[in-house]
Amino acid sequence: MMRFPSVMLVLVCPLLIAAEPAPFRISVRLDPKITASVAGERVIVVLGRAGSKNPRSSIGNTGMDAAPILGTDATAPRADGVIAELDNKSIHFPLPSLAALKPGKYSVQAVVHRNRDLNFPNAPGDLYGPAVDADIDFSKPGNLALTIDSAVPDEAVPADTDRVKFLKFPSKLLSDFHGRPMFYRAAVVLPADFDKEPTRKYPLRVHIGGYGSRYTMARSMGMRRPTEPKFLTLVLDGAGPFGDPYQVNSANTGPFGDALTRELIPHVEATYRGVGAGHARFTDGHSTGGWVSLALQIFYPDYFGGCWSFCPDPVDFRAFEVINIYKSQNAYVNDYGFERPAKRLVNGDVVYTVRHENHVERVLGRGDRWTLSGKDWGAWNATFGPRGDDGLPKPLWDGATGAIDKSVLDHWKKYDLRLVAEENWGTLGPKLRGKLHIYAGDCDDYFLNNAVRLMDRFLQQAKPPAEATVVIGPYASHSFHPLSEKQTLDAMQAAFEKGGGATRTVPAK
Repeated sequence: MMRFPSVMLVLVCPLLIAAEPAPFRISVRLDPKITASVAGERVIVVLGRAGSKNPRSSIGNTGMDAAPILGTDATAPRADGVIAELDNKSIHFPLPSLAALKPGKYSVQAVVHRNRDLNFPNAPGDLYGPAVDADIDFSKPGNLALTIDSAVPDEAVPADTDRVKFLKFPSKLLSDFHGRPMFYRAAVVLPADFDKEPTRKYPLRVHIGGYGSRYTMARSMGMRRPTEPKFLTLVLDGAGPFGDPYQVNSANTGPFGDALTRELIPHVEATYRGVGAGHARFTDGHSTGGWVSLALQIFYPDYFGGCWSFCPDPVDFRAFEVINIYKSQNAYVNDYGFERPAKRLVNGDVVYTVRHENHVERVLGRGDRWTLSGKDWGAWNATFGPRGDDGLPKPLWDGATGAIDKSVLDHWKKYDLRLVAEENWGTLGPKLRGKLHIYAGDCDDYFLNNAVRLMDRFLQQAKPPAEATVVIGPYASHSFHPLSEKQTLDAMQAAFEKGGGATRTVPAK
């Protein structure tokens, strides 16, 4: 007897399989008046609260209450102008599934991030469209069309005031590295009565803000600065090709440290009557600025006369927040099988995890790569890590799984400040003696106190003696900053005078 089971199966199966319902889709179209190239750039769609005028301003926020965002890379415009389509399969944040998104009305807006030199959402030259109130339900078929029709205005350097001077300084070192014109942005806050003392020279304070702080914050510093002691204050910028550049030489961001010390600072001191010597230069900053101020002092020990580092980002990579990059196998999951926290309250309650925080960076970065996000983890990776064969920062860990790539660790060791200091203390010790002042809260939001304690342990037993100041505030958070502006400047003035810094004058003409 002849049997044809396979034939019968082929005939009946199509009748038994239900068609998969069409997903809810968001299409992003480029208005014909926008002629900028967008292929390969990052498209972000944000779902803000209904009635929000500008939900794109919330892009990059963390926490489960953050406005949901979806991301994908743009294509060249199709005939209908569409450059991207996003649905429930697109990478998104913060919900584990868009099916969990509460159906309802949202204010929806699309952005195309295309500024490769200033990597933050809504950077100059980025493109965006109007916010549209729409009913969103990812559990049902539907379509929402968004149009990109506007551009963020080009960068404009703020106008100078009598106390604050803004610089967009062309850097040959950075330009040569990146193969295109690059600039070092900064501001100089002048002492009171600067114009009334034309023969006086001033010591220099290099100030660095928290992550991504722009040099424009110098405006408020110019209004509140004390009249004594008198310093030039150089305010550095926290925006670069991979996020905050951290102001040091890097395989990915380029020679920011050398550009600062060999190009920008000499220009500032020559233009604004700086003393122009190592004993007359000091660094300070909080958080990112805390790490930068300490790194500049360690990497350029003769160039600076002291640093005041408050709540610095990880200064020992055995405590990269709560990850020991040398021993841990996974950035997201600890050795006990639990998710690693990334932020906590002073009482120990977890605000979000490393996986959660890193996931928003995957949504922001081209190709779903957290290393290109422009946010904290991506900027750390770009600063501390090697360049990959594709010319982009090689990731310390896999963005999807958190598995750590041990092959990159030798490069990371160059930026482990405790390790650098300890391995080179025979040379560095005499140059750094009495110059290091580090402060951290013992309940730091991001566990940064752990690395500071490891640094303190080394400095206490260092030979020759470090004579460092390390203060860890009990039950204090990431906001721990025990010195006022005036007290910080007084400490710098005392160090200046100890180094031979009597009042200096410019020879009369």
